[in-house]
Amino acid sequence: MEFRHLRYFLVLAEELHFGRAARRLSISQPPLSLNIQQLEASVGARLFERDSRGVRLTAAGRAFRESASALLAQAEEARLLAREIEAGAVGRLRIGFVGSMLYRGLPQRLREFQASYPGIQVALTELNSQEQIDALLHDGLDAGFIHTDRVPSELATALVHSEPFLCCVPHDHRLARQATVALSELRGEPFVLFSRKASPDYYNRIFEMCAAQGFYPQIRHEVRHWLSVVSLVSQGTGVAVVPAALQRSAMAGAVFLPLAQATVPSEVYCVWKAGTDEPARDRFLEKMRDEN
Repeated sequence: MEFRHLRYFLVLAEELHFGRAARRLSISQPPLSLNIQQLEASVGARLFERDSRGVRLTAAGRAFRESASALLAQAEEARLLAREIEAGAVGRLRIGFVGSMLYRGLPQRLREFQASYPGIQVALTELNSQEQIDALLHDGLDAGFIHTDRVPSELATALVHSEPFLCCVPHDHRLARQATVALSELRGEPFVLFSRKASPDYYNRIFEMCAAQGFYPQIRHEVRHWLSVVSLVSQGTGVAVVPAALQRSAMAGAVFLPLAQATVPSEVYCVWKAGTDEPARDRFLEKMRDEN
């Protein structure tokens, strides 16, 4: 049984006349009759009564008509779905992100993307950089936003955000009212630092920035989320060096100050598994590139 047989059957079931059905199908009557015979042989039942009074559906034909219509409708839905998936218009997209992306425009970008592609369902998961890399390698994510471009060869990256670091101190700190802060002024201060395990790149970058000014930070607390860094600073437990986006957190009790000397920037990269066929993900990547 082929879909062609079902289409021929349904047209004949509507017309109940071989000549009219053949004209609708743009074929001659003999091929139509042959296809109906092949269908009946495949089904193992007579679907039409043929006599001098014309053509009529049998009881089996009437029952078969409903199922045949449903099968063709499902086939058409499957065809359209395959085309939409191929075009990247529908699907499910699993996106990982580091928490600071909430203050770097990720929610707005996602709203704009979903306005352009309402058929794509986006699911977000907050993970640190290494967790996202592991998830991408094991097909647990389709794309992610991480703090490093040092990734395994199976992954590709694109820079999506770059900004300066700021000094973050409690509101009652001795430096809180200065216009700028030199890193060297933080010598001997207790530091709140992003965990080395969660993001070794950030940990090492801040260490290197301080070392360039002649000291190593005295680490009091290590945490896994930037908001935790700012929260601890706001409660007077130490000072920190954080990406500029964190000042948008509007955390009461924390003061953000520009650094007096230029430093390496804080960067975020979009990352995905290279060489894979993921049309929905590719539409997302195109949107991210268009906005940079």
